[in-house]
Amino acid sequence: MALKDMEIRALQPRDRIYKKADERGLYIEVHPSGSKLWRFKYGYLGKDKRLALGRYPEVTLAEARQKREEARQKLRDGVDPLAERKRAKLMAHYKAANTFGDVAREYIQKMIAEGRATSTTSKADWLLEQLQPLCGQPIADLKPIDVLAALKRLEAKGKLETARRCRSFAGRVFRYGVATGRAEHDPTPVLRGALITPKTTHHAAILDPTAFGELLRAIEAYPGHRITRLAAQISPHLMARPGEIRQAVWPEIDFENSVWRIPATRMKMRRPHAIPLSRQVKAMLEELHELTGPEGFIFPAFHTSRRPLSENTINQAFRRMGYAAGEVTAHGLRTTASTLLNESGKWSPDAIERSLAHADKDAVRGTYNRGAYWNERVAMHQWWSDYLDELRDGPSGEHAGVAPVPCRDSARSTIGRLSRKA
Repeated sequence: MALKDMEIRALQPRDRIYKKADERGLYIEVHPSGSKLWRFKYGYLGKDKRLALGRYPEVTLAEARQKREEARQKLRDGVDPLAERKRAKLMAHYKAANTFGDVAREYIQKMIAEGRATSTTSKADWLLEQLQPLCGQPIADLKPIDVLAALKRLEAKGKLETARRCRSFAGRVFRYGVATGRAEHDPTPVLRGALITPKTTHHAAILDPTAFGELLRAIEAYPGHRITRLAAQISPHLMARPGEIRQAVWPEIDFENSVWRIPATRMKMRRPHAIPLSRQVKAMLEELHELTGPEGFIFPAFHTSRRPLSENTINQAFRRMGYAAGEVTAHGLRTTASTLLNESGKWSPDAIERSLAHADKDAVRGTYNRGAYWNERVAMHQWWSDYLDELRDGPSGEHAGVAPVPCRDSARSTIGRLSRKA
């Protein structure tokens, strides 16, 4: 006989659990504590089973009957409602243990295990911090709008480039999540048109030979730390990226064969790179060897030899010499080399590009052309160092040795900007 709500309210606890049946397998259990719990009794594959439907009065009689009918419908479809509930709980626990932050940190650990550069993994950690609003959410539940909301928070702070990089990093995390069974898809591709495109910021560089000679004299006369001065002196000759120079270690230098071999793990394009060493560069390295050799970083930090020179050290030295951020940067020295070498007409563009470690736009051509131009590059690097010495010494051949005045007349230097990202 079907229960009535008045009857259920009137049920009193006893010393032991007892039941009152409704219809079609639905009944209510009354516990000594006074709790009244809905249960649905059913058979599945020859076994008696019971499904909990909630506590009365939170779950009313009508709601309990509705849940019973939903369970009966599953049974008609051949689905065990109790097994399905267990699977749903397991899935909920699984999702809760696989948040975006969990998967991202696992992905970063994979990068570390693969030997990725410390600077690369540190940037990944920093990008994850920027995506903190996503970190606690199950990665499988995240939708494009959730990711967009986190990126728009960065845009609202004026961090347009950070938002762009975070979208790219999030995409890599989602794809890793898909590959490892924690996510269904990567929602970031549809966001490409939803973010504000940041304006490309080029690295400031001096492109006029006379003005560049002035800079070289300023570096020569720099009164700061000796390692900083040597780092600033050697950088224009090497044409390498600032990070590659800062993190250089002594085992990479082959004095006998006059070559610096940089492993792929430290290169932007993930390919090993070799740089010919001119006589001038070898002389500076020999001076440095007395200071920081024979092991560890060539340019260690001032406070510890376990870390390389700070990424801002050379730029700060330029500021102390009187050059503004919009005039010259450490990265802009590569632009100067590229411009003046191309304008000299003495060297093939391909040889210059190889020395700058730029990726070949034609991937197939780049694969077969990777080892080419070595002999030309050796000659080019020596010519470039000789040319820099001529610029430093000035047209009269006399070393000026005078640092520039902070408020120089702008006509004395022609300031160029990078035409493409180095």
